[in-house]
Amino acid sequence: MTAAVPHRVGLYVAVVQFFFALTWTVYVIYLPQLAAQAGIPKSAVIWLLMLDQFVFLLSDYACGVASDRMARLNGRIGPAVLAITVLSCAAFLLLPFIAPQGSATLFIAVTVLWTLGSSALRAPPLNIIGRYAAKPSQPGLVALMMLGLGLAAAVSPYLGVALREVDPRWPFALASVALATTTLGIVAAERALQGRQPATGTPTPDAPVKSDPLRLPWVPCLVAVALAAIAFQVHVFLNSTPLYLRHATASDLQMLAPVFWIGFNLGLWPASRATKRHGAMAVMGTAGLAAAAASACAAGAGTIGPLVAAQAIAGAAWAGLLMGAFSTALALGHTGAEGRFSGALSSTLALATLLRMALLASGLTSLPSDGALRLALDWVPTGLWLLAGALLLAVWQRRSHAGLRERVR
Repeated sequence: MTAAVPHRVGLYVAVVQFFFALTWTVYVIYLPQLAAQAGIPKSAVIWLLMLDQFVFLLSDYACGVASDRMARLNGRIGPAVLAITVLSCAAFLLLPFIAPQGSATLFIAVTVLWTLGSSALRAPPLNIIGRYAAKPSQPGLVALMMLGLGLAAAVSPYLGVALREVDPRWPFALASVALATTTLGIVAAERALQGRQPATGTPTPDAPVKSDPLRLPWVPCLVAVALAAIAFQVHVFLNSTPLYLRHATASDLQMLAPVFWIGFNLGLWPASRATKRHGAMAVMGTAGLAAAAASACAAGAGTIGPLVAAQAIAGAAWAGLLMGAFSTALALGHTGAEGRFSGALSSTLALATLLRMALLASGLTSLPSDGALRLALDWVPTGLWLLAGALLLAVWQRRSHAGLRERVR
């Protein structure tokens, strides 16, 4: 195997994640229309989306744990990921055909089936990277995986406009076929990484994760990621549009909406390089403080120029946080629990999305733009990102001191 194999695998996983994220975008675009055809009132659409995130919350962790067990028993994860994804794509393909039948129960059941199957493309691919890619290459591979998600998020505003008058059966069919086809390569990707020297020794079926006195404390890390993820959800999905509308018109939003994700995509490579050199925890803590500063600048921007710059910086900082978080999960799961830690992280991100949707359902976001609560919401991401960054840096500093004491002994 050549040294280029991991990067080819990383690019492949990025393509899979791109199409996976696009299926979710297509789903969100057409859900109100399909729900109405199935006899579900418009007011219940947000609850359907919350149900999806609740399923992700449970299934991401369960799927990660299952991938660990499968790898220990069979030595392979890819075939199961492929089978589950094909089943999930079939369910997704059926949604625009089932909705006109007028059965809300059937529509919801198929939606849940699709959501459950989608979890196979969240933690398990990271499990494969964590098990077989050399440690120095893992941040770069995680960054490539995140690039697929970032690119999909950047094009989603344009996709919404392009699909406005299109029959939903076509986008659902194309998205399903594209995702199923690209996932066919997951078996070859796993085999390519297995052909290299494994990143860790292959554990015995019941081997526990090795104890390390300098191992990062998982709970504080997960708490910090939860705070950062909630800040991201509020900043991007609740605050960005009102902030832009202070200085631009509604017709400008299509051009301005991708700015955060452009910054995110541009920030992934430098973040992966910094992680390789300084460690994921240092990068995450610094990125948290940078995101807090950028969010504060966005909230206080007096013109569109500084706001756009702040949004791009916030996106780059979120890239450092997210890429570092998954790199940390792989390091903590070494060896034999990569799926469990990656799944727990994915579930935490789903929880943050669920909380944001619950806030939307509560109606608190429909406040006057000049109201005190609306203005206070502008500063929530700043505070949460600041707390997350400070906590991560405190953990990193404590671990650094512990490592220094260990070397002195």
